[in-house]
Amino acid sequence: MNKLRDILIATAVSFTVSAIGTAGYMIIEGWTFLDSLYMVALTLSTVGYSEVHPISPTGRVFTIFLIISSVSVVLYMAGIIVKFVVEGEIRSILGRRKLDKRISSLTDHYIVCGYGRIGRILCNQLTEQTSDVVVMEKSPELVPVLVEDKMLYLIGDASDESQLLKAGIKRASHLIAALATDVDNVFLVLTARQLNPGIKIMARAEKKAAMGKLYAAGANRVESPYDIGAVSMGIRLLRPSVSNFLDIALTRRERAIQIEESPVSAKSTLVNIMLKDSGIRQKYNLIIIAIKKSDGEMIFNPSFDTYMEEGDTVIAMGKSSNLKRFHLALAPK
Repeated sequence: MNKLRDILIATAVSFTVSAIGTAGYMIIEGWTFLDSLYMVALTLSTVGYSEVHPISPTGRVFTIFLIISSVSVVLYMAGIIVKFVVEGEIRSILGRRKLDKRISSLTDHYIVCGYGRIGRILCNQLTEQTSDVVVMEKSPELVPVLVEDKMLYLIGDASDESQLLKAGIKRASHLIAALATDVDNVFLVLTARQLNPGIKIMARAEKKAAMGKLYAAGANRVESPYDIGAVSMGIRLLRPSVSNFLDIALTRRERAIQIEESPVSAKSTLVNIMLKDSGIRQKYNLIIIAIKKSDGEMIFNPSFDTYMEEGDTVIAMGKSSNLKRFHLALAPK
């Protein structure tokens, strides 16, 4: 708004000086409108051409004031231009430094490489749960989109070690390789795995042949958007009620029924407690769908005498507020 105001003021002042100059020559010298406007243009532009007509002493005095006014206008407009350039550069530098400072302070965060259609949708999902997400994107043209989405971002090659280190690869908990080609994703996964052997990596694969290469490169999980989309379409066609239920369960609306997973911490008061003695149904009004044991075994619809042990992951269904309380009970801070 301030920039627009300055531009409008400068434009108004320029027109005002031109109008006064034109009217002054018409009144003082008795010239025509065109001759007066031409004289004003010569004076304001300071090109050095001779006068249109001989000027009287009064006209010369008026011309002096007109020149002083024109110089003031030019200096004012030059100041606005310099202000725009300098402020823009300073804002850009300070904004970048602020982003870098926030990124350097993150731990156990997510790094999403590639902000195309899949990367952007994935980031929207992640930011519903956490703000600790860093996007690495090669195309500078996507900066306005990243700013609009309020994302922490780095512009550069995601497979460049220096860029990954700048994104905090050694402190991150997850990396998502969602680059445009399978070759780029394979190289990214290899680089990321070397820099952080313990990080969990999910990779996107366009072709089935690339899935094995991505696993071999070090990805923990490889997904094909085309396969997932086809399966989802099949479920919607053949089992629409199941599809509707999953849509509701996986939504992030506050009052909707959701499905969430919560790790069992050693600090939890529910650790090594049987489900029948946990009071989960009474305290949290939740349904325990499954328990994933620390060795990877998945127990669906666990019986009442199943224990929740340290390292387990409990998958429960219920309202968002109850799930949050249950999560804090299983993994207290």
